[in-house]
Parts: sequence; structure tokens; C-alpha cells
Amino acid sequence: MDEFKIDDVAKQSGLTKRTIRYYEQIGLLPSPPRSEGGTRLYTQEHIDFLKKITNAKEVMGFSLHELQQFITLSDTLELRKADYRQVKGTSEQTEKLRKVVNTVEKQLNFLVQKKENLLKVEEELVSLRDRAKDALFRFEKEGSEQKKEQ
Repeated sequence: MDEFKIDDVAKQSGLTKRTIRYYEQIGLLPSPPRSEGGTRLYTQEHIDFLKKITNAKEVMGFSLHELQQFITLSDTLELRKADYRQVKGTSEQTEKLRKVVNTVEKQLNFLVQKKENLLKVEEELVSLRDRAKDALFRFEKEGSEQKKEQ
């Protein structure tokens, strides 16, 4: 298994070394093992995880708090799926599958709320733009009428 130093991880993930350390400090990124000299030794999984975090922040506009919530839900979902795959028997599988569905619904609700908030911001900006355009049109119209009178 390949091990990467923080410089390599920063280059591959597009994040700064400071950000990577901070994500580790707040518990967003699992702490990597260290060499005997104390150097962090990251794996490809760490890099992929950081790319996932970056994508969620940039594409979905998540704050760090929202990101932590979403990652927690994602981790819970993975555990639930693994639990489901391990059981054999209708009643136990049914219960495990209900937990999977419940966790997915929580993730979807999280995303729906985020989308609704983004739509509210968009509506406010569209309204502001339209009011500003109307005001600009009135000012320009008044200006051209005043020039005609002169």
C-alpha cells in the first residue's frame, strides 16, 4: 500500500497542508498513522476522502459544520449497509434494511434543506436584481425626458 507525505496529499487534493491538518484536528479527516519520526503517512483513501470533502464544500456549498454532519451520515450509511450484508434471515434483514432507508432519508432531507436555503438566496438576489433594473430604467427614462425638455 502506498503511503504519502502531506506535501503529496496537498498537491493531489488541491488543499493546503494547513487545511489538511485542520481537518484532522477537528475530526473531519481520520488521523493517519505516523512514521517512527512522527511524519504523517497518508493513504490513497485519505486523498480520495479529501477530494470528496472538497467536492461537497464547493459543489454543495457546505459549511464545515454541515460537512461534518453529512460525513457522519455517510459513515453511518456505510455501517448500516455493511450490517445489512452480514445478516441472513428475513426479519433481521428487514430491520437492517429499514435502518439503511432511514439513514438515506436523513441524508436526502439534509440535502433538500440545503437546496431550499440556496433557492431562497437565489430568489432574494433575483428580486433585488429586478428592483434595481426597474429603478435604473426609471432613472434613465427620467434623464432622457429631462434632456428633451431642455
